Formats: sequence, C-alpha cells, structure tokens
Amino acid sequence: MAGRFGAAFAVAEFRAIWAAGGLSMVGDQLARVALVVLVYGNTHSAALTGLTFALTLVPSFVGGVFLSGLADRLPRRRVLLTADLLRAAMIAPVAVPGMPFPVLCVLVAGVSLLNAPFRAAEAALYADVLPQQDFLAGMAIRNITNQSAQVLGFAGGGLLLAVIGPYWALSLDALSFLVSALLLRAGVRARPAAVNLAHRSMPGGFSLLRNDSGLRSLLLIGWLTGVFIVYEGLAGPYNDQLGGTTATLGLLLAADPVGSVIGAFVFGRFVPGSAQARGLALMCVAAGVPLLLCLLHPGLVVSAALFVVAGAFGTATYMQTTASIVRGVHDSVRGQVLGLAYAGMMAAQGLSPFVAGLVADRVGAANAVGWFGLIGLLIAAPVAVAWRRATTSRPDIWLPAPESGADTRRS
Repeated sequence: MAGRFGAAFAVAEFRAIWAAGGLSMVGDQLARVALVVLVYGNTHSAALTGLTFALTLVPSFVGGVFLSGLADRLPRRRVLLTADLLRAAMIAPVAVPGMPFPVLCVLVAGVSLLNAPFRAAEAALYADVLPQQDFLAGMAIRNITNQSAQVLGFAGGGLLLAVIGPYWALSLDALSFLVSALLLRAGVRARPAAVNLAHRSMPGGFSLLRNDSGLRSLLLIGWLTGVFIVYEGLAGPYNDQLGGTTATLGLLLAADPVGSVIGAFVFGRFVPGSAQARGLALMCVAAGVPLLLCLLHPGLVVSAALFVVAGAFGTATYMQTTASIVRGVHDSVRGQVLGLAYAGMMAAQGLSPFVAGLVADRVGAANAVGWFGLIGLLIAAPVAVAWRRATTSRPDIWLPAPESGADTRRS
C-alpha cells in the first residue's frame, strides 16, 4: 500500500471531494460547539442543550436508512451539491439571533438528516473516481481528515467562539457548505445516476442484505466498531472513578481520535488490501479486547493507551468494511448499502454510551466499558465465522487479488 496516498492525491477529482468533505466536517464540529454554547446560554437548561446536541447526530440514522438510496437513483455529484446547498440554507437562519427554539431544533435536525445521503454519495463517488487499488488509501486519507477535523473543530471551536461568538461561528458553518458546493461543482465532473434501466430489476440494498450472508456479516462488523467506541461517551465518569483530573479527562477524550489517525495511516499506507480483507474479523476483535481489559481497572494513562489501540483497530476495521462493500456490491445499490453501514454505525455509536451510562450507574464506568467489550466480542465471534465462510466460498467477490489493480467488483 506504500505510495498509494500519493496516487490517490494525484487524482484531481479525489482532491476536490476530499477538500469539500473535510471542510464540511470542520464546519459541523464548530457548529456543534456553537449550538451547545448558544442553547445553554439562552435556556440555562442542560436537558435542552443535550437535546440539541443529540439532534446533530441522531437524524443521520434516519437519513441513512431512508435517503441513502438517492446516491444511486440520482447523479452522485448532484446529491452532494443539493445536500450542501440545503444544509447551508437550513443552518444560516440558526445564525440569526432570536430564532425560536422549536424552529432551531427542526433546522438542526434537517441538517443532520442530510448528512447521511451526503456521506453515502461521497463514499460511492470515491469509488467512481479512484482505481480499485487506490480506494483503500483514499478511505484512509478521508478518515485521517475527518478525525483531524473533529479534533480541530472541538478544540479550536472553543477558542474561536471566545473571539467571534456562536452566531458568527454558525455563519461560518453555513459558509463551509457553500464553499464545499463550489469545490464539488468546479472539481468533479457530472456522471449519470448509477441506477439505469438495465439495473432496475436488480434487488435493492435491503433485499441484498437478506440474501447475502457475507454482506450481513460485513455490516455487522462495521456496526460493532460503533459499539466499541463506548469509552468516549463514558470518559467523564471513567475519569472521575479512577481519580483523574481535567488533564487526564482531555487525555481520555483525545485517545480515540489519535488512535483513529494512527490506524488509518498505518493500515491505509502499509498493509495490503488483500491482507486487510482476510483479517477483517480479527481486526474487529482487536478493537474490542482493549475494552475488556478495563475490567482490571488500569490507571488512566494505561486506559488512554488502550483506547488509542481500540481506536486504531476500530478505524482500520471500518475502513475495510467500506472497501469491501465497494468491491462486493454492484454500483447501482452501492450508495444505499454504504448509507446503511453509516446509519448503523452512527446508531451504535449514539446508543451504546446511553445504555452503558445506565450500566455504569450500577457497576461503575470502568466495569461498564469492560462489559461492553465482552458483549461486543461475544457478538463478533459468530460474525467472524460468517465472514470467514463468505470469503472462503466467494473469494472472487470479497477478496481482492494481492497486488492486483484489476477491478473485479460484482456486476
């Protein structure tokens, strides 16, 4: 995989999609910080503040289930442009002082809803513009950028808000969507929709899931990576239980993004795609084992190191599930399946800290993280067996030939 990063960046359309997606991600994270500050400052209600933050994430699941198919039925560049323009139109009024809270909630939820078809079309379009042998490197670059954007948006957001205030920060978010649309309009050529008359008789994404055990196991592996990130949502009580300080809390919160960047870089640059596909289930297990060790109540520094390892393997796993979907699923339903993968992962990522929080109230945060690791590994075991069977019975679909540039995606 060495050298593939440069090959991906050599594709002009990839650079445009990458820049647009990264810009939108920075704007999204900045907006989340701004909304928390704005709503709490206006209402002084922790519940309403939490509701607003949830609305920046939860509707993405609904969008992933019901709207991701648009990335197949419509030209993908058009889906990206429309999502950008609509999100700019929705977030701009929120930047106007005096917005009623119910209206703010509707607009924020609308922006989150459109994130799912945007991400589905973005991932599917990467497969359109990159040769198969460079796709995994492209996904690695995307993951590194997204994780870095999250850190920049959250860390830099607080400093920026202190200077310009939440309303101007939300205005910058709206501007980021407009600039993203301009980059896509200028840098990505128009293509027809993936679904055409010849493909309308093919099964849709949901039917494909019912009939393909390999695809089901693939999506379950990807969704488990959302469960394993539970430690991030419990960082506060975990830190308190082990007698941490503000500095150690920051260390725990930074662990997953740091691990994600390391995992995306190492696995995307140095591990061949064929080795990643064969070892996908093992990588998923490796993402859960560090959580299991939290039952031993390690120190906070050791815990942070464990979370870095979990984040690295979790990101590598999700990257490979995406690459395997692109390889094994026909282009006419690829956007829908990628959207389902995204929706399930977001749902798992959002619900697991909530459920773990209820458990943590009874057994403590460290034990809750450990039990989630154990449950995740028990689920991963049969899924790993199913994936192994799928790769053994259909290697032509699920396993790329080592060092091969030939495109043998399912047609």
